[in-house]
Amino acid sequence: MKKTKIVATIGPSSKEKVILEDMIINGMDVARFNMKYASLSFVSDIIYKIRDIDRKLKTNTAIIMDLEGPSIKTNKILDDKAYFKKDTKIRIYMEELLGDSTKFSINYSKLNDDVKTNTIIYVNKGNVELKVLEKKEEYILCEVIKEGYIKNDSDIVLDRVVSLPFISKKDRECIEFATKEKVDYIGLSLVRSAENVLEINDLLIENNNDHTGIISKIETKESLDDIDEIIRLSDGIMLDRESLGIEIPAERIPSIQKSLINKCHLNSKVSLMITEMESEFDDIRPSKAEISDISRAICDGVDSVVLTGETTIGKYPVGTINKMKKIAEASELDVNYSEFLDKAFRTESQDITGVIAYSVVEASSKIKPIAIVIPTINGYTARKISRYKPSCPIIALTPNNLVAKSLGLYYGIIPVLIDEPKSLDTIIKKARNEIENRFIIKQGDTIIITGGFPFKEVKHTNFMKIEEL
Repeated sequence: MKKTKIVATIGPSSKEKVILEDMIINGMDVARFNMKYASLSFVSDIIYKIRDIDRKLKTNTAIIMDLEGPSIKTNKILDDKAYFKKDTKIRIYMEELLGDSTKFSINYSKLNDDVKTNTIIYVNKGNVELKVLEKKEEYILCEVIKEGYIKNDSDIVLDRVVSLPFISKKDRECIEFATKEKVDYIGLSLVRSAENVLEINDLLIENNNDHTGIISKIETKESLDDIDEIIRLSDGIMLDRESLGIEIPAERIPSIQKSLINKCHLNSKVSLMITEMESEFDDIRPSKAEISDISRAICDGVDSVVLTGETTIGKYPVGTINKMKKIAEASELDVNYSEFLDKAFRTESQDITGVIAYSVVEASSKIKPIAIVIPTINGYTARKISRYKPSCPIIALTPNNLVAKSLGLYYGIIPVLIDEPKSLDTIIKKARNEIENRFIIKQGDTIIITGGFPFKEVKHTNFMKIEEL
């Protein structure tokens, strides 16, 4: 049973209820929406479908909404795309007009104030590079230094910070929606500093939203300069290597990836990595290089892998998730669990819960239980044990629906919604039932049960019990 979480971005290929159900059955733990492309009505419809499926399957699928963020995009292009040839001159207009192979317009009126002569402008994920030659009142004259296609709504990235506000009107509407719909996580696009995280946190507080967590997307050079504070203030980070690679030399990305996963682990934060399984768009077989890339991240300790185009516009969203599940299960056999346990313990606060959580995972490494079972009200102990990365699954039993969903993003945790238990015997009985429903039991198999008892009366973990099945 895989422990690495699979986050699937929902789009045209995956919007039907029958497909969503198959995606959940095959291993999707979290449904993600990219609000750069998705409407609130689309998100509302999918959330309704997923929650209906969860009731049917008794699953707890978490929801992430990625805000559009302070993005600059091209306006409409003639025939939806245009090719810019190297060394040609093109014009960028701030007032909307129909673009072609000689010009295009953007949705940002202050670009003229933000660029200087020789500023590099990256278009369409860096597929086209333009150098600013001259600034006019109505347009910016550029030279094409890397040729390629631009399309409608292509991203514009500069090699310098722009004055665009971090929170847009649309982002505010999304956060109000997330509060109303009890969305589990907000993804912050184009984060450049810890101040950006604080802005969103303040907005959540204004909306009386104490449920939705913050996942900061690392996709700009500036975010790396303030990465420690960004991680500290966030619930986790999502590494977008393709976007980051526009501003950072590609050869630096692997070491940055490893470093960020490690920083998250040391700070008890979740790490997510956007995959690049481009072959999955039209074929159900990822390349060996793509498999190796994912496997390396899992062995480095990433908590979740994120599918984007593979499940939004790809032909095989269900098959892609099933393949990702198999890659995760195979890769997890090679994870150095003792190294993660030791590293986490050396940076863990030495309170009662931390010490018992460490003892539980250390015991699990020796007796090899089928699972660790945790009755929990707020998910605290489950998240702490997840950080220690035991080699067996963690079954978190909780009477709180919101806690069950939010735990869906954490490594190894299987959240299970239960009625509030009245006694330890009730917890053991429920644990046995869940184990029997999910695993093949052999004679001598064990589980470890840990938590706070009496349930709901203590505020820390205070017991560990090894139960033979």
